Amino acid sequence: MGNSDIKTVHIVGGGLAGCEASWQCLNAGLRVVMHEMRPVKSTEAHKTNGLAELVCSNTLKSKLPTSAPGQLKYEMNRYDSLILNSAHSSAVPAGQALGVDREKFSELVTKTLEAQPNFQLVREEITELPTEGELISNDECWIVATGPLSSPAITESLKKLIDQTASRLFFYDAIAPIIDADSIDMESCFFGNRYDETSDDYLNIPLSKEAYETFIDDVLTAQKMPLHSFETTNYFESCLPIEVMAERGRETLRFGPLKPVGFTDPATGNRPWAIIQLRKENEQASMYSLVGFQTKMTWPEQKRVLSKIPALKNAEFFRYGSVHRNSYIESPKTLSPNLSFKANKRIFLAGQITGVEGYSESAAIGLLAGRSAAATLSNTPFKIPPANTMIGALAHYICFGGQGPFQPMNTNLGLLPTIGKTKGQSKQQRRALQCQKAVTAFDEYFNSEIVNKTTTLLPNPKSVDIVQQLD
Repeated sequence: MGNSDIKTVHIVGGGLAGCEASWQCLNAGLRVVMHEMRPVKSTEAHKTNGLAELVCSNTLKSKLPTSAPGQLKYEMNRYDSLILNSAHSSAVPAGQALGVDREKFSELVTKTLEAQPNFQLVREEITELPTEGELISNDECWIVATGPLSSPAITESLKKLIDQTASRLFFYDAIAPIIDADSIDMESCFFGNRYDETSDDYLNIPLSKEAYETFIDDVLTAQKMPLHSFETTNYFESCLPIEVMAERGRETLRFGPLKPVGFTDPATGNRPWAIIQLRKENEQASMYSLVGFQTKMTWPEQKRVLSKIPALKNAEFFRYGSVHRNSYIESPKTLSPNLSFKANKRIFLAGQITGVEGYSESAAIGLLAGRSAAATLSNTPFKIPPANTMIGALAHYICFGGQGPFQPMNTNLGLLPTIGKTKGQSKQQRRALQCQKAVTAFDEYFNSEIVNKTTTLLPNPKSVDIVQQLD
């Protein structure tokens, strides 16, 4: 376990946020004790006991430097992010997105952390959090990164730290099916990325107008998984089930995840009426997920509806789609600007439960929580990156909120300062300029005297090598 004089951070939860927070604390010279309840107690969405399990999509969104996700990745890379290092080392072709092999990604994160002498993984459920007095007495900090599927026991403990006027909120998240590649009729598909017919990153199923209309009818009439009687539906807009989109209008899917723009069906030489895209789930391309096909249809109905599509007539499912409830707290009323609870400044909150949505976003908040906890234990001030950086804008939204009710937020350029319209300047050019300004702002912050004083150790340059050695 290492030197007994080293200060300790306890991290509750072994998801992306908890693992990233652990890495940042280890790099700051701290001991980390991670408490992960699986397999002692599982959740309705997780399927393995591995750390950093990806339960929804297998992509961490765009790598483009002129996109909001790309800008967030740039800033996280400056911090030597374990999650991004592991993602790059387990990457699978996914066009402009950072797609990963789920199993390899989880294995890399786990092995990298377990290789650190000051890291300890304890498989147990935490049901009660220590008081601020106890933490000060032990000179410890805790980071809660239990995610949107927090157990009832830890949720009850968190309630004691939430502002009495704040709401504990939730929304429904949906997962897309994963299909055995050998069961797909490849004669009815073609490879290609949007506007790039030479790419094999995606497998595409073209749909005629008749096939599309039949599919919409089947989706609308299919039996859906019922909610509990006491629950109301509150879906996250960026992850809507296909049937919810279809209910909004018969053309909604055709202008959304089934958009055919940029594709030519090699069988007809024309643009399809609609297109279903499948993305590789692993390096061996033995499994494919249906892009944007989150669904709450019952499992037999998923099999029935999707098997009507010629390419999927014999489809075998490694995983059916599902819907699960994700919880988050009203962070602006509950958290301090350094991500600690106002009611207990030695406990920090990280990940999706804070009100962010997405893998990279969850890891980014874990990153900041880890560095903030490290600063607290070294008795140095910590300043969250400014709101004109991507990671800072995300943290600012969590701590201060936006206009209207507090809801989960993805990384997006709308969080950054706007760029005024200039004659002859395209939208893409304005977006690129937003990211360029964010890069400059982040670099100034990162290289400033404040950062040098508040990070006990700057990122460990050997961390990338550790991941590559495990690869």
